[in-house]
Amino acid sequence: MPLPESLGAYAAVKLVHQSAVALSITGFFVRGAASLAGARWVQGRVAKTLPHVVDSVLLLSALTLLWMLRLTPDRAPWLIAKLIGLVLYIGLGVVALRPGRPPALRAAAWLAALVVAGWIVSVAVTKSPLGFLS
Repeated sequence: MPLPESLGAYAAVKLVHQSAVALSITGFFVRGAASLAGARWVQGRVAKTLPHVVDSVLLLSALTLLWMLRLTPDRAPWLIAKLIGLVLYIGLGVVALRPGRPPALRAAAWLAALVVAGWIVSVAVTKSPLGFLS
C-alpha cells in the first residue's frame, strides 16, 4: 500500500473519518433506542437531518482516504465487503427507524444493523473481508 504524500493530512482525514464513524453509529443507536421507546423527538427535523450531515462527512472522508492511499476494490477486497455491509446496514436501518412497522421487526432490524456496523468496523480494522467472522 503506497504511503500518502502527507502523513499529517492522512492522519487528519483518518481522524475525521473515525470520528464520523463513531458519531454515526452512536447516533443510530440512540435514535433507534428512542424510536423503539416511542420518543417523539426522533421524528423532528434535527433528528432527521443531522445523521445525513454526519454520514456525508463519513462518505467524503472515506473517499478522500481511498484517493490518498490509491486504493481500489480490486486491490483491497475488504473494501467490497465494507460496501456490501454498508448496503445491508442502510437497509436494516431503514426498517428499524421507519414508524408503522411491527415493533418486534423494528427491534430485530435495529439490533441486526448494530451487529453489521460492528462487523464493518472489524473489516476496516483487520483489513479482512471476513472481519470478526475470521
